[in-house]
This record gives sequence, structure tokens and C-alpha cells, in this order.
Amino acid sequence: MKSALITGANKGIGFETAKQLLQKGFYVYLGSRDLNKGLEAVEKLKSEGLTNAEAIQLDVTDESSVKAAREDIGKKSGALDVLINNAGINGGMPYTALEARADQFTAAFNTNVLGVARVTQAFIDLLRKSAEPRIVNVSTSVGSLSLQSNPSWPAYDYAKYAVYASSKAAMNMYTVHLAYELRDTAFKVNAVCPGYTKTDFTNHNGGEVEEAGKRIVRYALLDQNGPTGKFFSEETNPETGEIPW
Repeated sequence: MKSALITGANKGIGFETAKQLLQKGFYVYLGSRDLNKGLEAVEKLKSEGLTNAEAIQLDVTDESSVKAAREDIGKKSGALDVLINNAGINGGMPYTALEARADQFTAAFNTNVLGVARVTQAFIDLLRKSAEPRIVNVSTSVGSLSLQSNPSWPAYDYAKYAVYASSKAAMNMYTVHLAYELRDTAFKVNAVCPGYTKTDFTNHNGGEVEEAGKRIVRYALLDQNGPTGKFFSEETNPETGEIPW
């Protein structure tokens, strides 16, 4: 049975992604900063007949929490097949480049960039033991420098979230380097935008969470001929999915 770890999986897109991977026969570790919320999420999944789920206390901003999660999963599983770095924050208001405080940038980068690096580095040894390791870094189209600087982009005039967008752009660069360093291996590493989705993150505006989950799962299940080192947003580019960095 293949296994997956999803950070920030106790609700929203992370939870839906866990649900869909469970339906496809995976054993899923639901990383949750608050373990009680993770346990509640697991119970909800089990009430739907999805029993191969387990809550793991995992705060991506806390080195000791990440290490403890790695030790815990390592004792239970000889390998990890999929890592989905989903946990993220927007940094809070105000969002603009001239008004956002330094502490907002610090918090967003600590979760959205350093958190991804911490978790990836902690679990890379377990991923290397998989025959088909996959890493999906959950991103956003507003983290695209090309789109954000293009006046013809439909979201040009309203998708200006300086803190969140800059942290995701930095995470995208981490993804590029990670994919490069793993280029001659079986790894597939991609950044994926699930789209504007109805969750707490968007005050429940946007598309359906089921579609967002499908978009992430699609890249978690890539075969050996699948792409790596790419940036995908099927909401932005329905034809091929790929968008510019």
C-alpha cells in the first residue's frame, strides 16, 4: 500500500486531498498543527469508511515538531511515496507592499517557504525509498512573476497580495531547485495551484473543494513519464495546465 503525508490536512483542500488519496487506496498521514483537530479529521474520514488515515502532529514552523513527525512515521513506514506540502498562510491584512508589516512577511515565509524546506528535507530519506516518489508543493497562480507583471492577465488588478504572493513565488523557486537536484532520479516534483476554492482561506468563495483536490491528486499520481519541475494551474490554463513561473 502506498503512503502519503499531507501537511495542513485537517481541513480544506488538504483534507479533501487526503480523502481522495484514501479513496485511491493510499495510507494517508494527515499532518496537523493541532493534533486534536487532526484526530477529529481522521474520525470524520473513518465515518465515511476511509480507515487508512492517521493524524500526525506537525507544525511546519517548528523544527522539533517536524523531526518528531519524521521519527513517528519512520517507525511505522519503511518508505513514503507522496509528500504534499499543503500547509500555508496568507500573512494577514494589510496585504499591500507598502502597508504590510515585516512580521507578516516573516510569518508567511516561515510557513510557506521555510516550512516546505523543513518538511521536505526531513522526509527526503523516506521518499528516496519509494519506487515512484512524488512531491507536490501547493502553490498559487498569484505566485507567478510572469502573470503578476502582465497587465493582460485577468486577475492583474485584484490579485495583489504582496505578502502571500511573494512567499509563494519564493516557494516556487525552491521547487525549481528541488526538481533540478532530483532530476536524475525517479522523483517527480511540481508546484500545483489548486485554484480559487471555497475554504476558510477564501472566506468560502470560489470553486468546489473536490475539484481542487483532484488537481493536486493528479500530480501526486504522475507515472514515470510525467512532468517534473513545472508549475501548473488548470484554473488559469485549462488546456495544458502549465503556467509560467
